[in-house]
Amino acid sequence: MKCPRVAAGSRGPMLLLLLLVVAGVCVDSYKPVIIVHGIFDGPQQFQNLSRFIKKVHPGTEVTVIDLYDDLLSLQPLWKQVPDFRQSFNSIMKNAPDGVHLLCFSQGGLICRALLSTTPNHNVHTFISLSSPLAGQYGDTDYLQKVFHKTLKKNVHFICYNKFGQKVSICDYWNDPHQRLSYLRNNIFLPLLNGERPHSDMTAWRENFLQIEKLVLIGGPDDGVITPWQSSHFGFYDSSENVVEMQKQEFYLNDAFGLKTLDQRGDLVTCVHSGVKHTTWHSNFTVFRNCMEKWLT
Repeated sequence: MKCPRVAAGSRGPMLLLLLLVVAGVCVDSYKPVIIVHGIFDGPQQFQNLSRFIKKVHPGTEVTVIDLYDDLLSLQPLWKQVPDFRQSFNSIMKNAPDGVHLLCFSQGGLICRALLSTTPNHNVHTFISLSSPLAGQYGDTDYLQKVFHKTLKKNVHFICYNKFGQKVSICDYWNDPHQRLSYLRNNIFLPLLNGERPHSDMTAWRENFLQIEKLVLIGGPDDGVITPWQSSHFGFYDSSENVVEMQKQEFYLNDAFGLKTLDQRGDLVTCVHSGVKHTTWHSNFTVFRNCMEKWLT
């Protein structure tokens, strides 16, 4: 919302009252922003991003949900989601005009689960910032933090069983060479993507489609999300060639509403080169180019 300009020569107490009222309207016009952090993160890592939002949109209420920080982020995602929902709902109920959801890395998957499993939410824009939306399959530093000296080709032995599914990264580990095992044993991502049929598919799709805009941000120099195109719903085939979003089965089948959002004109992609994974949320250029206009 643009605030009206007042002539410099204007005077009087009524003008002052008018300015105060207008200022209040302008400040209140920005929807609250809810931020969900990623793996091994917490609110501290999002101080810059919060400042960016408040600088460009003064008066915006920004909340970084302080749950499952640092090592606790390794807890299984279906355990995390209900607790995040409780905080999410408490903010949402006090924002009748809606909220924006900005979610980083693993947090993007938590937010997808929130949107899918929460009826009648009022999220306007969902911004997914460098999140492994179609899964993760790569030999990265993050993998070594979780499973020391384990190669990506062997992670399925750890992840695709009931014990491995108690570690968050296993909930979105998507080994393209172990497709059947992934579909059978991963209890999170195949359900979220509608790759494995379940009784809540229709309801989850309807809930997810309540958002008005989906913004996908990622880039080729990320260094963690593998392949980086997973941040835009692309992923490997069995030969580790990247298949773009529009050719993925869950898109073609419109399993959770992605194709519908695209056809509505409500799916936005932003590719940014030269950004490492841990710097997305502190890069002002990324904020200005990919996020600012969607957080009004």
